[in-house]
Amino acid sequence: MVLKTFGWSFAVTALGLVAAVFYGGWAALGLVAILSILEISLSFDNAVVNAGVLKKMSEFWQKIFLTIGVLIAVFGMRLIFPVVIVAITAKIGPIEAVDLALNNHDKYEQLVTDAHPAIAAFGGIFLLMIFLDFIFEDRDIKWLSWIERPLAKLGKVDMLSACIALIVLLITAATFAVHAHQYGGHHADKSATVLTAGIAGLITYMVVGGLSGYFENKLEEDEEREHEAEEEARKAGKQVSAVKLVGRAAFFMFLYLEVLDASFSFDGVIGAFAVSNDPVVIALGLGIGAMYVRSLTVYLVRQGTLDDYVYLEHGAHYAIGALAVILLVTIQYQINEVITGLVGVVLIAWSFWSSVRRNRALAAEDGDNSDEKQEVSSGV
Repeated sequence: MVLKTFGWSFAVTALGLVAAVFYGGWAALGLVAILSILEISLSFDNAVVNAGVLKKMSEFWQKIFLTIGVLIAVFGMRLIFPVVIVAITAKIGPIEAVDLALNNHDKYEQLVTDAHPAIAAFGGIFLLMIFLDFIFEDRDIKWLSWIERPLAKLGKVDMLSACIALIVLLITAATFAVHAHQYGGHHADKSATVLTAGIAGLITYMVVGGLSGYFENKLEEDEEREHEAEEEARKAGKQVSAVKLVGRAAFFMFLYLEVLDASFSFDGVIGAFAVSNDPVVIALGLGIGAMYVRSLTVYLVRQGTLDDYVYLEHGAHYAIGALAVILLVTIQYQINEVITGLVGVVLIAWSFWSSVRRNRALAAEDGDNSDEKQEVSSGV
C-alpha cells in the first residue's frame, strides 16, 4: 500500500537528489533536501484538508484533481511561479529571467538580491496573515494552550489579523528606511517598495481567502439543494436525477481545492526564497515536496480516515509564522539558510511528538477506564 502510493514520490526524490548533485554538488543536495522537507512540512495540513474534501468527490473528479491538479500545483506554482516572481520584481521578461537563471548566475543573483526586499515584504505579510488567522481562531484542540487560549479570545475582534499585519509592515518599512538612510547602499530608496509589496501581499491573501470562501459557500449551497431534492423525491415516491447537482457541486469543489492548493503552495514558494535564490534548486526541492503532498493526500483518501496526529496542523502554522518573521528580518539582515530550513522541521517534529504523547495518554486513560468497568462488573 505504502509503496504503491508513494512509489512515484520515491522515484522523483531519487532523480531530484541525483540531479542536485550533478547541478551544484553536495551543497545543492543539502539545500534541495531542506526545501523538500520544508515543503512537506508546510503543506502537510494542505494534504489533510485536500483529503477531507476529496473523499466526498466521485472517483472521476478525484482523478481530475490528482492529475490535472498536480500538474498545476507542481509545474505551475512550484516551477513557473518563482521565475515569474523574479521577472516581475526585477522588471524583466520571463524568458530573460529563465535565460539569466540558467546561463548568468551572477547577474541573476544580483537581480534577486536587489528584488529581495520586495519579495520578502510580499511573502512575509502573506505568510503572517495565514499564521495570524490560524492562531486567532478558537479551536477545540489546542497545542500550546497557554498561548492559543488568550489569543483565541483576542481573535473575536474583527479584522485584528489585518491590523496587526499592517502595523508590522509599517514598522518594517520604517526601520528599513532608517537603516538605509544611515548606512546607504543600493536599497536606500526602496522603503516605499517594501511598503507597497507588503500591501500587495495582504491584498493577495484577502483575494485568495475570499475566493476560497466563495467556493466553499457554493459547495454548501449545492449540497443543501441536493439534499432537499432527494428528500422531496423520497416523499413523492419519485426518482429525481441529481447528476446535474452532483456535477456542479463537484466542479465547484474542484475549483475550491485548486484555489486552496494554490494558497498553500504559495507559502512554500515564497518561503523557498529564504532558503535559496537558485531557481533550479527551488524547482527540485519544491517539486519533490509537492509529490509527497500528492501521495499523502491519496494515502489519506484511500485509508478512509484523516491522520490522528492532531497537533501537526498547529506545528505547520507555527512554522509558517516563524518563516514570515524570518522573511521580514532578512529585508535588512542575513540569516543562515540552514537555520531557516530547520526551524520548520523542528516545529513539525515537536508537534508530531506532542501528538504521539497525546495519543498514548488517551490510550492509557481508555485502558484504565476499561479495567475499572471490569472490576465493577466482577464485584471487586
